[in-house]
Amino acid sequence: MGTRRRARECALQLLYMWEFHRSLSHAGTSAFWTDRPQEEVATQDFSNVLVEGVVRRLEEVDELIRKASLNWRIDRMATVDRNILRLATFELMEVTDTPMKVVLNEAIELSKRYGSEDSSAFVNGVLDKIGSTLRPGQKK
Repeated sequence: MGTRRRARECALQLLYMWEFHRSLSHAGTSAFWTDRPQEEVATQDFSNVLVEGVVRRLEEVDELIRKASLNWRIDRMATVDRNILRLATFELMEVTDTPMKVVLNEAIELSKRYGSEDSSAFVNGVLDKIGSTLRPGQKK
């Protein structure tokens, strides 16, 4: 598994944890990585960038998701789906060296692995709209 793919997976796990505690303490994050000594520093670094970015820009990220997910309130989305959308939206906003197609494909793969049967279609539809807004003209 590639470094960034694994980092996204770890970031999803950290955001899931954050969702219930509404804080990201240094101790909690350190414990998460201590429990995963096999992870490379690059994996940890990219994962931390994603998580910290989502948390820092949560209102902006959630607003983009709200606008793109017609008939769905964010608080009614499955926790996994919501956090996959947050990760991918932040990545589309800030990590411009990753092509939009890669961001969408990685989010869809996460939703297939960790979400419900319908998660991948839902995530794909919402992110397609967000990607078109944030990166017009890029191929999907």
